[in-house]
Amino acid sequence: MTNPDGTPDTAPAAHPRFVEALRELGLDDLTGQVRAFPDATRTAAEAAAAIGCSLGEIVKSLIFEADGVPVLVLMDGASRVDVERVREELGAGAVKRARADLVRETTGYAIGGVPPFGHRTRTRVLADRGLLDHDMVWAAAGTPHTVFPMDPKSVVSHAGGTLVDVRERMA
Repeated sequence: MTNPDGTPDTAPAAHPRFVEALRELGLDDLTGQVRAFPDATRTAAEAAAAIGCSLGEIVKSLIFEADGVPVLVLMDGASRVDVERVREELGAGAVKRARADLVRETTGYAIGGVPPFGHRTRTRVLADRGLLDHDMVWAAAGTPHTVFPMDPKSVVSHAGGTLVDVRERMA
């Protein structure tokens, strides 16, 4: 793996579970495109700054609880999830952000490193249409130190996502 400037990295590699998911999906070639950073990129803004891309080109993989059941929401880094729109989309009584322990239990990854696919358990996935506004997006590769590039349609497809409109509306 290399840093954005082409120099060899010294940071941790992609999470082994994520590397295995890439292999199972026939995406072994993506392993060589994973970028690692010596400092964690736990927020979309930190990741965009490290990569040198726009905030909107970052994929946030966020776990919510809908009536107690985990659901993954994929959102571009420049937008916020409208929890009420997620609730309406799912037909749920209540939706809230998942606790860190539920995120790890559901996905197998820590907050800040959750990739859009390759999770420990199968969950329902909602992908905001705004992701499709970009030719290429960057998502976590299983750790807060690693990201990978992919076209957004492929991200949604590999995640088994349903395209929806769940971003907060502009006032």
